[in-house]
Amino acid sequence: MSVTRRNFLVGSSLSVAAGALTPLLAHAEQTKTTPARYDDWGAVRREFDLAPDYTHLGLFYLTSHPRPVREAIERYRRQLDANPFVTVESSLFESPEKNMPLKTCSAIANYIGGDAQDIALTQNTTTGLSLIYHGLPLREGDEVLTTAHDHYVHHESIKLATSRCGATCRKIPLFESFSSISSDEIVDRIRKGIGAKTRVVGVTWVHSASGLRLPIRRIGDVIAEVNGGRDEKDRVLLIVDGVHGIGVEDPKIVAMGCDAFAAGTHKWIFGPRGTGFVWAKPAVWAKMRPLIPTFYANEVFEAWGEEKEPDNPPRAAWFSPGGFQAFEHHWALPEALHFHESIGPSRITTRIHELNHRMKEGLARMPHVQLYTPRDENLSAGMACFDVKGMKPGEVVSRLLEQKIIASTTPYRVSYARLSCGIVNTSDEVEKTLGAIRRLA
Repeated sequence: MSVTRRNFLVGSSLSVAAGALTPLLAHAEQTKTTPARYDDWGAVRREFDLAPDYTHLGLFYLTSHPRPVREAIERYRRQLDANPFVTVESSLFESPEKNMPLKTCSAIANYIGGDAQDIALTQNTTTGLSLIYHGLPLREGDEVLTTAHDHYVHHESIKLATSRCGATCRKIPLFESFSSISSDEIVDRIRKGIGAKTRVVGVTWVHSASGLRLPIRRIGDVIAEVNGGRDEKDRVLLIVDGVHGIGVEDPKIVAMGCDAFAAGTHKWIFGPRGTGFVWAKPAVWAKMRPLIPTFYANEVFEAWGEEKEPDNPPRAAWFSPGGFQAFEHHWALPEALHFHESIGPSRITTRIHELNHRMKEGLARMPHVQLYTPRDENLSAGMACFDVKGMKPGEVVSRLLEQKIIASTTPYRVSYARLSCGIVNTSDEVEKTLGAIRRLA
Protein backbone atom coordinates (compact mmCIF):
# COMPACT_ATOMS: atom_id res chain seq x y z
CA MET A 1 0.00 0.00 0.00
CA SER A 2 1.35 3.44 -0.90
CA VAL A 3 2.01 5.87 1.92
CA THR A 4 -0.60 8.63 1.73
CA ARG A 5 -0.91 11.60 4.02
CA ARG A 6 -4.16 10.15 5.33
CA ASN A 7 -3.09 6.59 6.18
CA PHE A 8 0.31 7.72 7.43
CA LEU A 9 -1.16 10.11 9.98
CA VAL A 10 -4.24 8.42 11.30
CA GLY A 11 -4.99 5.15 9.59
CA SER A 12 -8.52 3.90 9.42
CA SER A 13 -9.57 5.36 12.78
CA LEU A 14 -10.32 8.71 11.15
CA SER A 15 -13.07 7.25 9.04
CA VAL A 16 -15.31 6.82 12.05
CA ALA A 17 -14.60 10.32 13.33
CA ALA A 18 -15.06 11.83 9.90
CA GLY A 19 -18.37 10.07 9.58
CA ALA A 20 -19.45 11.56 12.86
CA LEU A 21 -18.48 15.02 11.61
CA THR A 22 -20.30 14.70 8.29
CA PRO A 23 -23.64 16.00 9.65
CA LEU A 24 -21.87 19.08 11.03
CA LEU A 25 -20.16 19.79 7.71
CA ALA A 26 -23.38 19.24 5.79
CA HIS A 27 -25.27 21.51 8.17
CA ALA A 28 -22.73 24.27 7.61
CA GLU A 29 -23.27 24.02 3.86
CA GLN A 30 -27.05 24.07 4.26
CA THR A 31 -27.03 27.09 6.57
CA LYS A 32 -25.37 29.40 4.06
CA THR A 33 -27.28 32.64 3.87
CA THR A 34 -29.46 33.02 0.78
CA PRO A 35 -27.69 35.43 -1.60
CA ALA A 36 -28.96 38.97 -1.21
CA ARG A 37 -30.21 41.07 -4.10
CA TYR A 38 -27.83 43.83 -5.13
CA ASP A 39 -30.05 45.84 -7.43
CA ASP A 40 -28.72 49.11 -6.04
CA TRP A 41 -25.33 50.15 -4.72
CA GLY A 42 -26.77 51.06 -1.34
CA ALA A 43 -27.55 47.36 -0.82
CA VAL A 44 -23.92 46.54 -1.64
CA ARG A 45 -22.60 49.12 0.82
CA ARG A 46 -24.81 47.77 3.60
CA GLU A 47 -23.04 44.40 3.37
CA PHE A 48 -19.92 46.02 4.87
CA ASP A 49 -19.36 47.00 8.51
CA LEU A 50 -17.48 50.14 7.49
CA ALA A 51 -17.42 53.13 9.83
CA PRO A 52 -20.28 55.21 8.39
CA ASP A 53 -18.76 58.58 9.25
CA TYR A 54 -15.70 58.06 7.03
CA THR A 55 -15.28 58.24 3.27
CA HIS A 56 -13.32 55.06 2.52
CA LEU A 57 -11.02 55.64 -0.46
CA GLY A 58 -8.32 53.16 0.56
CA LEU A 59 -10.02 49.77 0.48
CA PHE A 60 -7.78 48.67 -2.41
CA TYR A 61 -5.08 48.43 0.31
CA LEU A 62 -6.85 45.91 2.55
CA THR A 63 -10.49 44.95 2.38
CA SER A 64 -13.32 45.12 4.82
CA HIS A 65 -15.05 41.73 4.70
CA PRO A 66 -18.61 41.91 3.34
CA ARG A 67 -21.33 40.04 5.25
CA PRO A 68 -21.27 36.81 3.18
CA VAL A 69 -17.52 36.50 3.73
CA ARG A 70 -17.75 37.29 7.46
CA GLU A 71 -20.45 34.66 7.88
CA ALA A 72 -18.50 32.03 5.94
CA ILE A 73 -15.38 32.64 8.01
CA GLU A 74 -17.41 32.29 11.19
CA ARG A 75 -19.05 29.04 10.00
CA TYR A 76 -15.72 27.42 9.32
CA ARG A 77 -14.22 28.81 12.51
CA ARG A 78 -17.00 27.16 14.52
CA GLN A 79 -16.27 23.83 12.82
CA LEU A 80 -12.57 24.15 13.58
CA ASP A 81 -13.21 25.11 17.19
CA ALA A 82 -15.63 22.23 17.65
CA ASN A 83 -13.31 19.58 16.23
CA PRO A 84 -10.05 20.92 14.74
CA PHE A 85 -8.34 17.59 14.00
CA VAL A 86 -11.21 15.91 12.20
CA THR A 87 -12.25 19.10 10.40
CA VAL A 88 -8.80 19.70 8.92
CA GLU A 89 -8.16 16.04 8.06
CA SER A 90 -11.57 15.65 6.46
CA SER A 91 -11.32 18.91 4.55
CA LEU A 92 -7.79 18.49 3.20
CA PHE A 93 -7.23 14.77 2.78
CA GLU A 94 -10.62 13.26 2.01
CA SER A 95 -12.24 12.69 -1.38
CA PRO A 96 -12.26 15.46 -4.00
CA GLU A 97 -15.94 16.11 -3.23
CA LYS A 98 -15.02 17.13 0.33
CA ASN A 99 -11.68 18.76 -0.42
CA MET A 100 -11.92 22.42 0.59
CA PRO A 101 -8.78 23.68 -1.20
CA LEU A 102 -10.07 22.11 -4.41
CA LYS A 103 -13.44 23.83 -3.91
CA THR A 104 -11.62 27.12 -3.47
CA CYS A 105 -9.54 26.55 -6.61
CA SER A 106 -12.70 25.64 -8.52
CA ALA A 107 -14.37 28.89 -7.47
CA ILE A 108 -11.32 30.89 -8.57
CA ALA A 109 -11.16 28.98 -11.85
CA ASN A 110 -14.80 29.73 -12.58
CA TYR A 111 -14.20 33.42 -11.87
CA ILE A 112 -11.07 33.77 -14.04
CA GLY A 113 -12.16 31.42 -16.83
CA GLY A 114 -9.55 28.76 -16.12
CA ASP A 115 -9.04 25.26 -14.76
CA ALA A 116 -8.86 24.50 -11.04
CA GLN A 117 -5.87 22.22 -11.68
CA ASP A 118 -3.85 25.25 -12.83
CA ILE A 119 -4.28 27.29 -9.63
CA ALA A 120 -2.04 27.40 -6.57
CA LEU A 121 -3.39 28.93 -3.37
CA THR A 122 -1.23 31.55 -1.62
CA GLN A 123 -1.55 34.12 1.14
CA ASN A 124 -0.97 37.26 -0.94
CA THR A 125 0.60 38.68 -4.10
CA THR A 126 4.04 38.82 -2.49
CA THR A 127 4.06 35.08 -1.84
CA GLY A 128 2.67 34.38 -5.30
CA LEU A 129 5.34 36.38 -7.14
CA SER A 130 8.06 34.78 -5.04
CA LEU A 131 6.76 31.28 -5.82
CA ILE A 132 6.79 32.09 -9.53
CA TYR A 133 10.20 33.71 -9.85
CA HIS A 134 11.99 31.30 -7.53
CA GLY A 135 10.29 28.41 -9.28
CA LEU A 136 11.31 29.36 -12.82
CA PRO A 137 14.20 27.37 -14.33
CA LEU A 138 16.35 30.44 -14.87
CA ARG A 139 19.93 29.79 -15.92
CA GLU A 140 23.12 31.76 -15.58
CA GLY A 141 23.09 34.50 -18.18
CA ASP A 142 19.29 34.59 -18.51
CA GLU A 143 17.57 37.94 -18.13
CA VAL A 144 14.32 39.02 -16.54
CA LEU A 145 12.98 42.21 -18.09
CA THR A 146 10.70 44.35 -15.95
CA THR A 147 9.72 48.01 -15.73
CA ALA A 148 10.95 50.92 -13.68
CA HIS A 149 7.41 51.44 -12.39
CA ASP A 150 6.76 48.12 -10.64
CA HIS A 151 6.24 47.67 -6.90
CA TYR A 152 8.93 46.78 -4.40
CA VAL A 153 7.73 43.19 -3.98
CA HIS A 154 7.84 42.56 -7.74
CA HIS A 155 11.32 43.98 -8.11
CA GLU A 156 12.55 42.23 -4.97
CA SER A 157 11.07 38.86 -5.97
CA ILE A 158 13.00 39.10 -9.25
CA LYS A 159 16.18 40.26 -7.53
CA LEU A 160 16.16 37.49 -4.94
CA ALA A 161 15.48 34.81 -7.55
CA THR A 162 18.00 35.98 -10.16
CA SER A 163 20.78 36.53 -7.61
CA ARG A 164 20.64 32.84 -6.67
CA CYS A 165 21.18 31.47 -10.16
CA GLY A 166 23.35 33.99 -11.97
CA ALA A 167 20.54 35.48 -14.02
CA THR A 168 20.10 39.25 -14.30
CA CYS A 169 17.32 41.80 -14.07
CA ARG A 170 16.86 44.86 -16.27
CA LYS A 171 14.30 47.64 -15.77
CA ILE A 172 12.96 49.86 -18.53
CA PRO A 173 10.66 52.90 -18.43
CA LEU A 174 7.38 52.55 -20.29
CA PHE A 175 6.86 56.25 -20.97
CA GLU A 176 8.66 59.58 -20.89
CA SER A 177 5.89 61.67 -19.36
CA PHE A 178 2.56 61.08 -17.65
CA SER A 179 1.03 63.55 -20.09
CA SER A 180 1.90 61.45 -23.14
CA ILE A 181 1.31 57.82 -22.11
CA SER A 182 -0.15 55.63 -24.84
CA SER A 183 -0.74 51.91 -25.33
CA ASP A 184 1.31 52.02 -28.52
CA GLU A 185 4.32 53.46 -26.71
CA ILE A 186 4.08 50.96 -23.85
CA VAL A 187 3.89 47.98 -26.19
CA ASP A 188 6.66 49.32 -28.45
CA ARG A 189 9.02 49.87 -25.52
CA ILE A 190 8.51 46.34 -24.27
CA ARG A 191 9.04 44.96 -27.79
CA LYS A 192 12.29 46.87 -28.14
CA GLY A 193 13.34 45.98 -24.59
CA ILE A 194 13.27 42.21 -25.18
CA GLY A 195 16.79 40.98 -25.91
CA ALA A 196 18.37 37.72 -26.97
CA LYS A 197 18.88 36.69 -23.33
CA THR A 198 15.45 37.75 -22.11
CA ARG A 199 13.52 34.78 -20.74
CA VAL A 200 10.86 36.58 -18.67
CA VAL A 201 8.95 39.83 -18.93
CA GLY A 202 7.47 40.79 -15.57
CA VAL A 203 4.84 43.54 -15.51
CA THR A 204 2.02 44.86 -13.36
CA TRP A 205 -1.53 45.06 -14.71
CA VAL A 206 -2.51 48.19 -12.75
CA HIS A 207 0.28 50.26 -11.20
CA SER A 208 -0.28 51.36 -7.62
CA ALA A 209 2.34 54.07 -8.25
CA SER A 210 0.20 55.99 -10.73
CA GLY A 211 -3.02 54.11 -11.49
CA LEU A 212 -1.77 53.27 -14.99
CA ARG A 213 -3.37 50.12 -16.49
CA LEU A 214 -1.22 48.21 -18.97
CA PRO A 215 -2.58 46.67 -22.19
CA ILE A 216 -1.72 43.11 -21.13
CA ARG A 217 -3.37 41.44 -24.12
CA ARG A 218 -1.29 43.48 -26.56
CA ILE A 219 1.89 42.82 -24.57
CA GLY A 220 1.10 39.10 -24.65
CA ASP A 221 0.65 39.26 -28.42
CA VAL A 222 4.05 40.93 -28.86
CA ILE A 223 5.74 38.26 -26.74
CA ALA A 224 3.98 35.55 -28.75
CA GLU A 225 5.48 37.08 -31.91
CA VAL A 226 8.95 37.04 -30.35
CA ASN A 227 8.54 33.42 -29.30
CA GLY A 228 7.53 32.45 -32.82
CA GLY A 229 11.16 32.68 -33.84
CA ARG A 230 12.71 31.03 -30.78
CA ASP A 231 13.48 27.53 -29.59
CA GLU A 232 11.34 26.25 -26.73
CA LYS A 233 14.18 26.59 -24.22
CA ASP A 234 14.64 30.27 -25.12
CA ARG A 235 11.00 31.36 -25.18
CA VAL A 236 9.95 34.43 -23.17
CA LEU A 237 7.36 34.10 -20.41
CA LEU A 238 4.96 36.91 -19.47
CA ILE A 239 4.46 37.16 -15.70
CA VAL A 240 1.76 39.51 -14.40
CA ASP A 241 1.18 41.03 -10.98
CA GLY A 242 -2.58 41.42 -11.25
CA VAL A 243 -3.68 42.41 -7.76
CA HIS A 244 -5.07 45.85 -8.66
CA GLY A 245 -6.75 44.69 -11.84
CA ILE A 246 -8.61 41.59 -10.78
CA GLY A 247 -11.84 42.53 -9.09
CA VAL A 248 -11.95 45.72 -11.16
CA GLU A 249 -11.54 44.70 -14.79
CA ASP A 250 -12.83 41.73 -16.78
CA PRO A 251 -11.93 38.78 -14.52
CA LYS A 252 -11.25 36.31 -17.36
CA ILE A 253 -7.50 36.66 -16.97
CA VAL A 254 -6.74 33.34 -18.67
CA ALA A 255 -7.64 35.02 -21.99
CA MET A 256 -5.18 37.87 -21.44
CA GLY A 257 -2.21 36.08 -22.98
CA CYS A 258 0.07 35.85 -19.95
CA ASP A 259 1.92 32.71 -18.80
CA ALA A 260 1.52 33.23 -15.06
CA PHE A 261 -0.57 35.59 -12.96
CA ALA A 262 -0.35 36.35 -9.22
CA ALA A 263 -2.85 38.26 -7.10
CA GLY A 264 -4.01 38.66 -3.54
CA THR A 265 -7.76 38.39 -3.10
CA HIS A 266 -8.06 40.56 0.01
CA LYS A 267 -8.17 43.80 -1.93
CA TRP A 268 -10.60 44.44 -4.81
CA ILE A 269 -12.21 41.01 -4.61
CA PHE A 270 -13.10 41.54 -0.91
CA GLY A 271 -11.78 38.07 -0.09
CA PRO A 272 -10.72 36.94 3.38
CA ARG A 273 -7.58 38.68 4.55
CA GLY A 274 -4.49 36.58 3.92
CA THR A 275 -5.68 34.86 0.74
CA GLY A 276 -4.45 34.89 -2.84
CA PHE A 277 -3.63 32.68 -5.80
CA VAL A 278 -1.33 32.04 -8.71
CA TRP A 279 -2.60 30.86 -12.07
CA ALA A 280 -0.16 29.53 -14.67
CA LYS A 281 -0.31 27.47 -17.81
CA PRO A 282 0.21 23.73 -17.18
CA ALA A 283 3.37 23.75 -19.30
CA VAL A 284 4.79 26.53 -17.11
CA TRP A 285 4.04 24.70 -13.85
CA ALA A 286 5.65 21.55 -15.29
CA LYS A 287 8.97 23.36 -15.78
CA MET A 288 9.02 25.04 -12.39
CA ARG A 289 10.50 24.00 -9.06
CA PRO A 290 8.43 24.21 -5.86
CA LEU A 291 9.76 26.45 -3.11
CA ILE A 292 7.73 25.39 -0.05
CA PRO A 293 6.49 21.88 0.90
CA THR A 294 2.81 21.50 0.10
CA PHE A 295 -0.10 19.69 1.78
CA TYR A 296 -2.20 19.80 -1.40
CA ALA A 297 -0.54 17.23 -3.69
CA ASN A 298 -0.69 13.71 -2.35
CA GLU A 299 1.73 12.35 -4.96
CA VAL A 300 4.50 14.48 -3.46
CA PHE A 301 3.81 13.06 0.00
CA GLU A 302 3.68 9.52 -1.36
CA ALA A 303 7.03 9.99 -3.11
CA TRP A 304 8.56 11.23 0.13
CA GLY A 305 7.21 8.20 1.98
CA GLU A 306 8.72 5.90 -0.62
CA GLU A 307 12.00 7.87 -0.72
CA LYS A 308 11.85 8.64 -4.41
CA GLU A 309 11.09 11.51 -6.74
CA PRO A 310 7.46 11.98 -7.86
CA ASP A 311 6.66 10.17 -11.09
CA ASN A 312 4.94 13.14 -12.74
CA PRO A 313 6.12 16.69 -13.50
CA PRO A 314 5.10 19.52 -11.15
CA ARG A 315 1.57 20.91 -11.25
CA ALA A 316 -0.07 23.89 -9.58
CA ALA A 317 -0.99 22.10 -6.33
CA TRP A 318 2.69 21.42 -5.64
CA PHE A 319 3.21 25.17 -5.27
CA SER A 320 0.46 25.88 -2.72
CA PRO A 321 2.37 26.42 0.54
CA GLY A 322 1.59 23.74 3.09
CA GLY A 323 1.61 24.01 6.85
CA PHE A 324 -1.16 25.05 9.20
CA GLN A 325 -2.87 28.25 8.21
CA ALA A 326 -6.00 30.30 8.81
CA PHE A 327 -8.03 27.59 7.10
CA GLU A 328 -11.34 29.32 7.73
CA HIS A 329 -10.12 32.27 5.63
CA HIS A 330 -8.99 30.15 2.68
CA TRP A 331 -12.18 28.10 2.72
CA ALA A 332 -14.36 31.23 2.78
CA LEU A 333 -12.79 32.73 -0.35
CA PRO A 334 -15.48 31.26 -2.66
CA GLU A 335 -18.06 33.43 -0.86
CA ALA A 336 -16.20 36.57 -1.95
CA LEU A 337 -16.22 35.39 -5.54
CA HIS A 338 -19.93 34.53 -5.31
CA PHE A 339 -20.49 38.03 -3.90
CA HIS A 340 -18.84 39.53 -6.98
CA GLU A 341 -20.82 37.30 -9.28
CA SER A 342 -24.08 38.20 -7.52
CA ILE A 343 -23.41 41.87 -8.18
CA GLY A 344 -22.10 41.23 -11.70
CA PRO A 345 -18.45 41.70 -12.73
CA SER A 346 -19.36 43.97 -15.65
CA ARG A 347 -21.50 46.15 -13.35
CA ILE A 348 -18.59 46.37 -10.94
CA THR A 349 -16.20 47.41 -13.72
CA THR A 350 -18.60 50.07 -14.98
CA ARG A 351 -19.26 51.44 -11.49
CA ILE A 352 -15.58 51.68 -10.53
CA HIS A 353 -14.69 53.39 -13.79
CA GLU A 354 -17.59 55.83 -13.51
CA LEU A 355 -16.61 56.96 -10.02
CA ASN A 356 -12.88 57.17 -10.71
CA HIS A 357 -13.46 58.99 -14.01
CA ARG A 358 -15.49 61.56 -12.12
CA MET A 359 -12.69 61.89 -9.55
CA LYS A 360 -9.98 62.24 -12.20
CA GLU A 361 -11.90 64.80 -14.22
CA GLY A 362 -12.57 66.85 -11.10
CA LEU A 363 -8.91 66.79 -10.10
CA ALA A 364 -7.75 67.63 -13.62
CA ARG A 365 -9.81 70.83 -13.60
CA MET A 366 -8.11 72.18 -10.46
CA PRO A 367 -5.20 74.54 -11.23
CA HIS A 368 -3.43 73.65 -7.96
CA VAL A 369 -3.51 69.90 -8.67
CA GLN A 370 -1.28 67.79 -10.92
CA LEU A 371 -2.98 64.55 -11.99
CA TYR A 372 -0.74 61.61 -12.89
CA THR A 373 -3.25 58.86 -13.64
CA PRO A 374 -4.22 58.72 -17.33
CA ARG A 375 -7.67 60.13 -18.03
CA ASP A 376 -8.07 57.58 -20.82
CA GLU A 377 -10.27 54.81 -19.39
CA ASN A 378 -8.33 52.23 -21.42
CA LEU A 379 -5.19 53.15 -19.48
CA SER A 380 -6.58 53.42 -15.97
CA ALA A 381 -8.71 51.49 -13.50
CA GLY A 382 -9.59 52.20 -9.88
CA MET A 383 -7.11 54.84 -8.70
CA ALA A 384 -6.33 58.52 -9.08
CA CYS A 385 -2.81 59.70 -8.16
CA PHE A 386 -2.04 63.40 -7.85
CA ASP A 387 -0.08 66.21 -6.21
CA VAL A 388 -1.35 69.38 -4.61
CA LYS A 389 1.06 72.20 -5.39
CA GLY A 390 3.02 73.34 -2.37
CA MET A 391 2.11 70.31 -0.26
CA LYS A 392 3.79 66.96 0.32
CA PRO A 393 1.65 63.88 -0.35
CA GLY A 394 1.62 62.90 3.31
CA GLU A 395 0.32 66.34 4.25
CA VAL A 396 -2.49 66.04 1.71
CA VAL A 397 -3.51 62.69 3.17
CA SER A 398 -3.39 64.07 6.73
CA ARG A 399 -5.50 67.10 5.82
CA LEU A 400 -8.11 64.84 4.20
CA LEU A 401 -8.12 62.49 7.17
CA GLU A 402 -8.96 65.46 9.42
CA GLN A 403 -12.20 65.57 7.42
CA LYS A 404 -12.62 61.78 7.73
CA ILE A 405 -11.69 61.15 4.12
CA ILE A 406 -9.30 58.20 3.91
CA ALA A 407 -6.68 58.61 1.19
CA SER A 408 -3.15 57.19 0.93
CA THR A 409 0.30 57.91 -0.44
CA THR A 410 2.02 55.79 -3.08
CA PRO A 411 4.93 53.86 -1.44
CA TYR A 412 7.56 54.61 -4.08
CA ARG A 413 10.72 56.72 -4.35
CA VAL A 414 8.60 59.46 -5.94
CA SER A 415 5.38 59.52 -3.97
CA TYR A 416 1.95 60.95 -4.79
CA ALA A 417 -1.33 61.31 -2.97
CA ARG A 418 -3.79 58.60 -4.01
CA LEU A 419 -7.56 58.13 -4.02
CA SER A 420 -9.40 54.95 -4.95
CA CYS A 421 -13.13 54.65 -5.54
CA GLY A 422 -14.70 51.21 -5.22
CA ILE A 423 -18.18 49.75 -5.22
CA VAL A 424 -18.85 50.90 -1.65
CA ASN A 425 -18.43 54.55 -2.65
CA THR A 426 -20.96 57.05 -3.98
CA SER A 427 -21.02 60.05 -6.28
CA ASP A 428 -21.69 62.26 -3.25
CA GLU A 429 -18.46 61.01 -1.66
CA VAL A 430 -16.56 61.85 -4.83
CA GLU A 431 -17.94 65.40 -4.75
CA LYS A 432 -17.20 65.72 -1.04
CA THR A 433 -13.60 64.66 -1.62
CA LEU A 434 -13.15 66.98 -4.58
CA GLY A 435 -14.50 69.83 -2.49
CA ALA A 436 -12.02 69.09 0.28
CA ILE A 437 -9.10 69.05 -2.18
CA ARG A 438 -10.36 72.24 -3.83
CA ARG A 439 -10.21 73.96 -0.42
CA LEU A 440 -6.55 72.91 0.00
CA ALA A 441 -5.64 75.67 -2.47
